[in-house]
Amino acid sequence: MKQKALLLTVLVAVMAWSSAAAGRHWVATWATAQQVVEPHNCPPAPGLAGNSLRQIVQTSISGKVVRIKLSNEFGREPVTVNAAEMARAATAGSSSDIMPGTEVGLSFGGHRSVTIQPGELVTSDPVGFPMGERQNVAITLHLGQASSTSVTGHPGSRTDSYLAEGQTSDFGQAVKTAHWYLIDAIEVEAEKRACAVVVLGNSITDGRGSTTNGQNRWTDNLSRRLLANAKTRRVAVLNMGLGGNCVLFGGLGPTGRSRYRRDLFGQEGVKYIILFEGVNDLGGRGDALDKADRIVEVYKQIIAEAHERGIYVYGAPVMQFKGNGYYSDNHEAGRQRLNQWIRTSGLLDGVIDFDAVMGDPDDPARLNADYLFEHDYLHPNAEGYVRMADCIDLKLFQRKGRPVVQN
Repeated sequence: MKQKALLLTVLVAVMAWSSAAAGRHWVATWATAQQVVEPHNCPPAPGLAGNSLRQIVQTSISGKVVRIKLSNEFGREPVTVNAAEMARAATAGSSSDIMPGTEVGLSFGGHRSVTIQPGELVTSDPVGFPMGERQNVAITLHLGQASSTSVTGHPGSRTDSYLAEGQTSDFGQAVKTAHWYLIDAIEVEAEKRACAVVVLGNSITDGRGSTTNGQNRWTDNLSRRLLANAKTRRVAVLNMGLGGNCVLFGGLGPTGRSRYRRDLFGQEGVKYIILFEGVNDLGGRGDALDKADRIVEVYKQIIAEAHERGIYVYGAPVMQFKGNGYYSDNHEAGRQRLNQWIRTSGLLDGVIDFDAVMGDPDDPARLNADYLFEHDYLHPNAEGYVRMADCIDLKLFQRKGRPVVQN
């Protein structure tokens, strides 16, 4: 056993040396924003401790050598993973089935098990795992100590996960829950030109209104467009949307200004950022004009830090919400002030104007009725998410070199 562990260590070292020599680097192909999971979204019975959890994700760019990240960022107790595997999933989440013969075991520092302390993020060792574009991947965690009430996760997975009793690979009687827990990112070893675009957003980016297990958020649709285009097929898309999220204060999950360094700059291989937040700030209590100005200051800080890292930043104006409870003359004025800055400040490297294509032709402050989800006049439906992705100019993701910093 010790000889096998030593051989594994040597092979990983050789792979790392070969990759560095070839100019390859790590790029995240899938990632999700983390928060404290609210009580009503915590794992159902039988709970995490002592049980097995299989979670399905759909990646973006392909790779042959991969690693995963697990997070206990917001947990108050240690989490022990006794063993973990990944495999090609048979579906995009509608079943727990995996493709026979594709399962590989994961290790952490050469060990099968790992204990993740509160506030920690751990990365698995690299492993050979041929993974195609838009690959459905199943990550199975066999858990030891793990709280089911103080959990780091992503409630708005729009994808079913499967929780089975005991340390098992049999999920035939598993409990289904539409949330992700602990899983943070999948990264691929990629050639130098491969990179990622990461989106800071709220529920519209998180995919409210998309189809559970459909993988049809606007970011998924953008990924498919990028992959189909020869000049952008090595650009990954990372969705850092959190439902109910605010930039400044309140809302659900850590605020945009408190999480952006982790969620944007903490991802591997990022070359582009899209900022698409603010509707929950503007639609809440208080003066929306003042909040628009304060969001601008946060955006300026993100832009400055991104440019220091050689990352391009694109702004997306806040979409219309007339007809929703968020709407008032003041809230609309705040939206217009923020959107005007996004379009005209010159500090951003480009604009992705969803607002310009999603409005009612007869009332541009209102979402087009064809794109409404549950008539809430805030969230698009699946067709709307296609429209959003289709309006994006893919040339934005073909840029070379570093952004020109505006004075």
